[in-house]
Amino acid sequence: MKIERTELDGVLVISPDVFRDDRGEFYEAWRRERYAEAGLPAEFVQDNISVSRRGVLRGLHFQHPRAQGKLIFVLQGEVYDVAVDIRAGSPSLGRWAAVTLSADDRRQLWIPPGFAHGFCVTSDTATVGYKCTDVYVPGTERCLIWNEPALAIPWPAREPIVSAKDAQGRRLRELERAEELPPYRATPA
Repeated sequence: MKIERTELDGVLVISPDVFRDDRGEFYEAWRRERYAEAGLPAEFVQDNISVSRRGVLRGLHFQHPRAQGKLIFVLQGEVYDVAVDIRAGSPSLGRWAAVTLSADDRRQLWIPPGFAHGFCVTSDTATVGYKCTDVYVPGTERCLIWNEPALAIPWPAREPIVSAKDAQGRRLRELERAEELPPYRATPA
């Protein structure tokens, strides 16, 4: 397993060891001890699967309170996946990291609690899975608008397909003023 750090503290790209032969392939998608050694939580409490078509953009989602850490992986297809630091008081507030995840490379993205998450499908269809550190709680769900000008994320779809709810996402400054962002907690040295 290979771990790559992104420019955002705590956001990691994980490349599991994939064993391929003429029968197909095998890899460990998650192993508690190995991922704990890399700094990920030992327990996840909810697994989610979404299936989407090309051009669908989901996000940028987060919960506050009850922030969720998410381990994102693609079972079929390919997505452009984004994590945005939305922690109030963070030195990297409003910065984002993006990575292409696909069923071909089996890479994963670890997004710790306190970040917004979204992805855009770049293949005909994509099946995305994510393990969560807390359950979905409807009253705590928040959405940062996917096309926030202050972020200038170069989404791969010119006119993405978004849900009515995601189209109503709010700007970062608005969420900050309303005190609807999770607090920043420095990572222990």
